[in-house]
Amino acid sequence: MTFPSAPHLVPAFSRIGEENAFAVLARATDLAREGRDVINLGIGQPDFPTPDHIVEAAIKALRDGHHGYTPATGILPLREAVADDVERRTGVAVSPDEVIVVPGGKVTMFMAILMFGEPGAEILYPDPGFPIYRSMIEFTGATPVPVPIREENGFAFSAAETLALITPKTRLLILNSPANPTGGVTPKAEIDALVQGLEAHPHVAILSDEIYSQMSYDGLQHVSLLSYPSIRDRLILLDGWSKTYAMTGWRMGFSLWPKAWGDAARKLAVNSYSCVNASAQWAGLAALTGPQDAVHAMVAEFDRRRKIVVDGLNQLPGVSSVVPKGAFYAFPNIRATGWKAKPLASALLEKAGVATIGGPDFGVHGEGYIRLSYANSAENIQRALVRMGEFLSANPGTGA
Repeated sequence: MTFPSAPHLVPAFSRIGEENAFAVLARATDLAREGRDVINLGIGQPDFPTPDHIVEAAIKALRDGHHGYTPATGILPLREAVADDVERRTGVAVSPDEVIVVPGGKVTMFMAILMFGEPGAEILYPDPGFPIYRSMIEFTGATPVPVPIREENGFAFSAAETLALITPKTRLLILNSPANPTGGVTPKAEIDALVQGLEAHPHVAILSDEIYSQMSYDGLQHVSLLSYPSIRDRLILLDGWSKTYAMTGWRMGFSLWPKAWGDAARKLAVNSYSCVNASAQWAGLAALTGPQDAVHAMVAEFDRRRKIVVDGLNQLPGVSSVVPKGAFYAFPNIRATGWKAKPLASALLEKAGVATIGGPDFGVHGEGYIRLSYANSAENIQRALVRMGEFLSANPGTGA
């Protein structure tokens, strides 16, 4: 009998990807330690502190003895608050039994894609889009089918183009509006058309990533997929606290699940992380039930910065930017600079001290674009734009 010479990972791990924003953050941090002045427009997290009343709620929870396990789906007062908050914002009645509190938005992606991804299945996802979608699809062995998110549509998805990609093998459709990395917001008329078309495809589950649901501009109202009764029984909603309440490091998200799949999600929670940190859940409760002034102030400041970054980008040589309608990202077109996106992002970091993310890190349709986060101060954004302009003027690309 011959035994293997060493342990080996299962083949799925050769397919798993990552989120390059963290690699850029690490490199920017290393450069800063070396004494370089780096302006980080790469990482997607608010630059505001978590509001004081939320922090105090977590401290109180610890002092009150909330040190143990909680139900895998989250403490009941928090799930009730989530249900109330969702109904307040969408007008749709939600039961706390549909809610699962999870350690960050990615967990909902992980669960949903694990449930429907397997060899032979197809999963549709937005491209350019959050890179973990494709990473997890490939991990399961399913076939990733990119739904093009096009600049000419204002980076909204096209209902007709999306529906045309559905086949009998399609198991899951992932949607994201407001969107990362583009800042696109899909209009209600387009969502109406998509939902109407999906009624002819009852075999397709839907994951709606609405983590930026409270960050839209120019008077746009967020349209939740939850508000369409015809798909409610196959819709998974992803949302959370990270972006809205500047709580990225608290690892707090929630999802809503159809009754048919909720217990499977609960079992995944039990098998993986048991429950979310207890004191963080009490902080999440304070966030939803306490004053919302800090949220409104933060979004208003993002709106102000949005205008600064778009105006500045459109003055750079070879750069043009549509106006993002949501989230806190701009996704400028850099094709006329003569640079490919990832080499430009790398050069801007190493030579100009500005951290951005190359568009191909968000998918096959991301070439020709870079992502800038305007979750940084207006002063830093203006300094970064000056540096980018000086670099591009001095270093015209060759298109290589």
